[in-house]
Amino acid sequence: MSGATLAKPVVVVTGGSQGIGAGVVDAYHRHGWSVVATARSIEPADHTDILTVRGDITDPDTVDRVVDGALGRFGRIDTLVNDAGVYVSKPFTEYSADDYRSVVGVNLTGFFFLTQRVVAEMLTLGGGHVVNVTTTLVDFANSKIPAVLASLTKGGVAAATRALAIEHASRGIRVNAVSLGVIATPVHPPETYDGLGELHPLGRVGTIDDVVRGILFLESSPFVTGEILHIDGGQIAGR
Repeated sequence: MSGATLAKPVVVVTGGSQGIGAGVVDAYHRHGWSVVATARSIEPADHTDILTVRGDITDPDTVDRVVDGALGRFGRIDTLVNDAGVYVSKPFTEYSADDYRSVVGVNLTGFFFLTQRVVAEMLTLGGGHVVNVTTTLVDFANSKIPAVLASLTKGGVAAATRALAIEHASRGIRVNAVSLGVIATPVHPPETYDGLGELHPLGRVGTIDDVVRGILFLESSPFVTGEILHIDGGQIAGR
């Protein structure tokens, strides 16, 4: 690997095969970063400065392969974007044990152990940045959208964002989050966008580009840490 490649900053992106994650991978790559992208179904990349790691982020082996792959190929990790997430909307009493294991596994367990490994590497590097993805449903519950498991897990991620930011601020590691409304991704059929847009004061669903711009803003803001940036069409402000 050339010295020029090693000199590039390196970002790890979970959930990087489609939707927001794929948009984040493309954006960082266009801005000159080397990228490590992981997802259960991700395909090999055509670029020498993009490494893809196929696997389940709840599996410790996947966590090891992501971190070891990043260090082996690029020598460092500067930013981690925790985009991988599972959302299951059901009335509270209808959630199954499998629903619970799936959502908690990705949204909390995978987040926790990958972030722990990456932060340990950032501490040896002398700094870094973590960006988490949460949802405004954590702050602004909606009776039309049953989301207890999302609130339980992504609420934990939001709280962890602030705790990690304070714990590591003096050691050069920033930790921020984006809190999302409904975003136009493969999770939502296009025919539902008009109805879902009514959930937001701005009257539309968000786009992947809306989210990517927010993440890049946090990336380029060295005096910002512990921030939860709401990209939700105004949901957090009320109705």
